[in-house]
Amino acid sequence: MLIYGDDTVWTPAENRYETMPYRRVGESGLKLPAVSLGLWHNFGDDKPVAGMRATLRRAFDLGITHFDLANNYGPPAGSAELNFGRILKEDFAGHRHELVISTKAGWDMWPGPYGDVGGSRQYLVTSLDQSLERMGLDHVDVFYHHRPDPETPLEETMRALDHIVRSGRATYVGVSSYGADLTLEAQRIMRELGTPLVIHQPSYSMLNRWIEQPNERAGGKNLLGALTETGMGSICFTPLAQGMLTDKYLNGVPEGSRAAENKSLDPSWLSEQTLDQIRELNTMAQERGQTLAQMAIAWTLRPQDSGQVTSALVGASSAQQIEDSARAVANLEFSADELRRIDELVTDADVNIWGAATESKHA
Repeated sequence: MLIYGDDTVWTPAENRYETMPYRRVGESGLKLPAVSLGLWHNFGDDKPVAGMRATLRRAFDLGITHFDLANNYGPPAGSAELNFGRILKEDFAGHRHELVISTKAGWDMWPGPYGDVGGSRQYLVTSLDQSLERMGLDHVDVFYHHRPDPETPLEETMRALDHIVRSGRATYVGVSSYGADLTLEAQRIMRELGTPLVIHQPSYSMLNRWIEQPNERAGGKNLLGALTETGMGSICFTPLAQGMLTDKYLNGVPEGSRAAENKSLDPSWLSEQTLDQIRELNTMAQERGQTLAQMAIAWTLRPQDSGQVTSALVGASSAQQIEDSARAVANLEFSADELRRIDELVTDADVNIWGAATESKHA
């Protein structure tokens, strides 16, 4: 394995496309790697740049061509895009055409009435312009509305996304954390405008099954069914349930972990019952020749009855960690017995902290 660092001359691996599967996003022509790298954590100013650079280089060497950001990733907000932009310019300048770069807007970003949680045209267009400046780009490949905004008419948000594509700021647009009913309505509007939504980014894991649940306001369809109907693909974030589906918590809560610092992982979720279930899943993963994290990622990518997840979006704090996650693609097959055992062990642990965002108040 190569050792990456700021002072290391790096040439991308020639065999980088040999092992990573690439899946078409819904009915579009866009393809994403089965595993994508998210920069939600570990790319803010509280982390060393050398580690970020090593992670991004190793990801690309493994065939991970999709890097996912948002305006507020940090800390502080915006710093992940700034740090990524610097590394992009220095390391990936000759490979921009091989990358899919995405960003998002919808959560708190700057003070005042125009930069808080929202979906207005004012906020989305201004935020994307700022994101492009931070990353040193003239466009992103995918731009998402990060969460529904019940205070802004859905038509305004969708018209903003249509404008963003037509103005050349983004090649494709999508949404994140929209429920099935709101997804169906959003796509109806976008098709009328002539710029269909291509992708949805929901949270999803063995412990977070909300996208499988029927939505009465969508005629009983779940989100996967709505995506199939609308021709959209999906990329799931937190497939490791904020680290719960790794070996990190098998023997308690380690110092410096998300649970210990209460960063997007409530320590109360790690009940003894849930930990016992996770330990059994770990044993099952070992039987499959995988780590628990690899099995959890593979599970999100399995074929579904009502659609398929295009890509699993994972975070990584090191080159070694993204390498471990990428190995999930070596075994994506599950027997009927394995799927049954997983469903008997875990279904939904009520760990979807984005759940309120999926609720439609536009009716």
